[in-house]
Amino acid sequence: MKTVWRISIYLIVFVVVVGGAGTLGFVNTMNEVMSVYDKAAPALTNVQVPKYDANKPTVAVLLANESTEVFDFLVPYEMFAMTEAYNVYGVAPDREIKSLTGGLDVVPHYSFDEMDAMLGKSPDIIVIPFMPILDEKKYTPVREWIQKHASDKTLLLSICNGAENLADTGLLNGKSAATHWGDIDRLIKQYPKVQWVKDLRYVPQGNIISSAGLTSGIDATLYVISQQLGEEAAEKVAVEMNYPSYDYVKKPQMEPFTAGLSDITFILNNAYQWNKVKAGVLLYNGVDELDLSAAFDTYAASGTTSTLTVSGANEPIVTKHGLNLVARYQIKNVPKLAKMIVVGADAESAAAKDINQWNESGNSAELLYLHREAMDRFAMDPAFEDLAKQEDIGTAKFAAKRLEYRATDHLKLEGRTFSFEAFGVPILLGILSLIVAFFIDQRFFRRKKDISASR
Repeated sequence: MKTVWRISIYLIVFVVVVGGAGTLGFVNTMNEVMSVYDKAAPALTNVQVPKYDANKPTVAVLLANESTEVFDFLVPYEMFAMTEAYNVYGVAPDREIKSLTGGLDVVPHYSFDEMDAMLGKSPDIIVIPFMPILDEKKYTPVREWIQKHASDKTLLLSICNGAENLADTGLLNGKSAATHWGDIDRLIKQYPKVQWVKDLRYVPQGNIISSAGLTSGIDATLYVISQQLGEEAAEKVAVEMNYPSYDYVKKPQMEPFTAGLSDITFILNNAYQWNKVKAGVLLYNGVDELDLSAAFDTYAASGTTSTLTVSGANEPIVTKHGLNLVARYQIKNVPKLAKMIVVGADAESAAAKDINQWNESGNSAELLYLHREAMDRFAMDPAFEDLAKQEDIGTAKFAAKRLEYRATDHLKLEGRTFSFEAFGVPILLGILSLIVAFFIDQRFFRRKKDISASR
C-alpha cells in the first residue's frame, strides 16, 4: 500500500506542476488572443460609413460584443466589397468599439437597430463569423438578431465555427452543415439535431450556407458571389486575391483534416510559450483587410506571438474597403517590440508617412514588410514562411492546417524543426516535479520507514 501511495505522490505532483502550469499558460494565451479593447477611445465623431445604394443588395457582417474571429470577419467583408455590387457593413449590437481575435479593434458601421431602421427590411445577406459565447447576457442580442432576420429572403452565411453560432439559434436543426475540423466532434455532441458534414468545404442548404475551417469561408463566399453575380465575378475576386484554390468553389469535396500527434505543437505553444514575441502591426489608411488577417490569424493565433496594433495618431484608421479600425497604441507610446509588421505589397508608399514617423521615433524594432515581394501571392503565404523562421516549421505547418489551407506545396518553410521552448519548458517542469516528489517521498515516506526499521 505504501508503494501505491508513493507512486501516487509522484503522479499527483507531476500533474499539478506540469499540467497546472500548462493550463494557466493556455488560459492566459486565450485571454490575450480574445482580449477586448480597454483603452481610452479616440473621438469617433468622424467615423466613415460606406454610402448606401438602394439599388444594391446589402451584406451585414456581424460583430459580437466580446470577441469575433478576425479572419471570419475581415475576409468575407473584403470579398463582398471587392465586387462593388453590394452595400457591405460591419454590424453589431451597438456602435461601441468591437474586438477581433488577436487584438484588432473595429468600429461598427451600424448597430442592429440602426441597420433595421435604415433598411426597413432584413439584409440580403448576413455573414456569421465565429463569435465565442462567453457571456450569455452580452451575446443574446446577436442570437436574437439572427433569429429575427431568418427569412427565406435573407441568405445566412456562416464562416468556420460561425456554424456554432448558427446552430445556437436552432436554424440548423434538421439541416446539414460544415464547420472547423477541430470543433466538429464537439458540435456533433452539442447539437445532435444538425447533420454535421466533415468532407465538404461548404454546404448549401436553401438560404443557409455553412463553411468549414477559415479559408473554406473564401470558397463559400465565392460560391455565393458566383450564384448571385455570375462565375466571372467570382473568378475576378479570386484572381485579385491571388487565391490558389478556386477549384473548391466548383467542387467543395475535400479530405477532412483530423487531429494528429503533430498538432501537439499548437497545444504546447499556447501552454508553454511564456516568452512570446511582441510584434506590432502597423495600421494605416488604405490597408487591405486580407493582408491584416494574414498577420493576426497567423502570428497571434499560433500561441507564439503577442500582436499589438499601432498607428501614427490616436484616430480611426480607414481600411481599403471602408472599415474603421482603432489602434491600441500609437507610435509615440507603444511598448518595446521585437518587430513591427507592415502588411501590403505597396505598404512602403501607402504608409510612407507612418513609416517615416516610426523611423524618426528611435524605436529599434525591425520593420518587417510582410508582403514586399509577394504581390502575386496569396496574403497568408509569406506569413506562414516568416512564422517558420521566427518559430519553427511545425508551428507554421499547423498554422496552415488550422486555417484549413490546402495550397501548401509551394510554401518555402525554413527554420527549426520544432520549438525548443514549447517542448523544453514542460520537460524542465517535469524534472522539477520529480525532484519535488522525491523530496516529499524522502521526507514523509522513507523517513517513516527508517524510523520503523530502527525500532
